[in-house]
Amino acid sequence: IPSVALSKSRIDGYPVQHVDGKDWITVLTSGQYFVLRQGGTEPLNSSPLVGETRRGVYVCAGCVAPLFDSTQKFDSGTGWPSFAAPRSSSVELLPSLLFSGSEVRCQRCGGHLGDVFVDGYKFPDTAAAVTGKRYCINGAALVFVPSDSDSGPLGGDGLSERRRPFWKNDQKALHYSRSQAI
Repeated sequence: IPSVALSKSRIDGYPVQHVDGKDWITVLTSGQYFVLRQGGTEPLNSSPLVGETRRGVYVCAGCVAPLFDSTQKFDSGTGWPSFAAPRSSSVELLPSLLFSGSEVRCQRCGGHLGDVFVDGYKFPDTAAAVTGKRYCINGAALVFVPSDSDSGPLGGDGLSERRRPFWKNDQKALHYSRSQAI
């Protein structure tokens, strides 16, 4: 289901338009493209990131911007990776026309990440109870970069046949992401 936020282009006004001059469709898997560029939602429990518990940082699958710290992740039981808060200045919120939450986009490339809800109080003993918010994020929009340099990044797209994502070949982006990890 495409996200229906108040009309704002996912292209205009964002610092990253395409990665290395290529069209988004050539650098993203089909699942990543559906979520990030078309505003889609992946099926629940389809992402390997739902159960990820290691220490690290979650970056945008489109532009490798650091978005969420693992310390903010919690198990909401919804079937999507959930976070209590994003990193500072990493996301943009757009009010939704369909429900009481807001669409969450990457501040750097405008990619659709998911939605935020003000129901953090439903998750006692988590960071969401403190912030009052639950960022419900599509795993396909994320790549997890563990703090442990012995482990490689884990893409969250559980839907697509895997094309080699651009960040696997981009050691500079990977180094940047790992240096931003907790």
